[in-house]
Amino acid sequence: AVVSTQSTGITNNLSMNSDVDITKSRWGDADFISRFKHFVKLTDPTNCLKSNSSLDQAKDIVTKYKKDGTMPPGGVDSLWSAKYLYESAFHPETGDKQNVIGRMSFQVPGGMAITGILLAFYKSPLEIFLGQWLNQSFNALVNFTNRSGDKPLPNSVILTAYFTATSLATATSIGLNKTLATRTPPIVGRFVPFFAVAVANMVNIPCMRSQELREGVVIVDSDGNKLGQSITAAKRSIIATTFSRICIAAPGMLMTPVIMEQLEKRPAFKNMSKLKSCLLQTALVGSFLLAAVPFGCALFAQTQSIAVDDLEDDLKRSILEKDSSLKIVYYNKGL
Repeated sequence: AVVSTQSTGITNNLSMNSDVDITKSRWGDADFISRFKHFVKLTDPTNCLKSNSSLDQAKDIVTKYKKDGTMPPGGVDSLWSAKYLYESAFHPETGDKQNVIGRMSFQVPGGMAITGILLAFYKSPLEIFLGQWLNQSFNALVNFTNRSGDKPLPNSVILTAYFTATSLATATSIGLNKTLATRTPPIVGRFVPFFAVAVANMVNIPCMRSQELREGVVIVDSDGNKLGQSITAAKRSIIATTFSRICIAAPGMLMTPVIMEQLEKRPAFKNMSKLKSCLLQTALVGSFLLAAVPFGCALFAQTQSIAVDDLEDDLKRSILEKDSSLKIVYYNKGL
């Protein structure tokens, strides 16, 4: 799923009456463990069970603190809890409350349900199509929910990505099933849904971020001052994001088939119905996703650096004309 970035790690000019800067991660962005802790809080599935009144209260705490530094009664810990609950449910740019299915906190329950279906129903063309259609429908809703507030993606772009990714994922699954059916052991066929999802991600993410490939992503200096936009940085962002998404899917979609293959050799599981198999695989995938979602999101820092010499020639000249000593600049990778 595509999720908008919550903070950039670049120096923020927002003034507060306290030393706590809730525009950034509580643990920083410098190393993997810090980023992992950040995303564990942000993607906590229990957040999607919070009531509207709890979400509104968190928004009120964050808004007041950003405005005049008002600390909630519970102190710093309550402030950070409110920040993560707020960011798990509200759009980072518009401040609007997001639909539940599109929220970061729904990535684990939504992903485990859909992946369980993909792994259990993968043999017939109809099963494949329905599974991939459901998966890409979920992706499209998440992408729509987290679209940019400044330059929202046109519905035509979202629909193009939706239909293209669904078609390619379905074609990949059917093609691999036919190719592998008589040439490889049955266990290999269980991995087909993963390859289909990987192909879909390779199409879906560039489609959804095609505007970045045309116009570039914003390049800033260490103080957050905008220097221009770079297509080179946009390409790096999309490659890193695609890799992260595949890494999120990999543990559950590759390990669950291996576990199921062993379980189904035992009498208690041998004649299990498809429904029970689907439920079991959903639970297994969910256990992997609890760690895989924050792991994949934390692989790369949100704020990436790039050498000025690696930028496009015109942008490089423009930057050096302003500050000839500048060697490294920064951009937001996205999620």
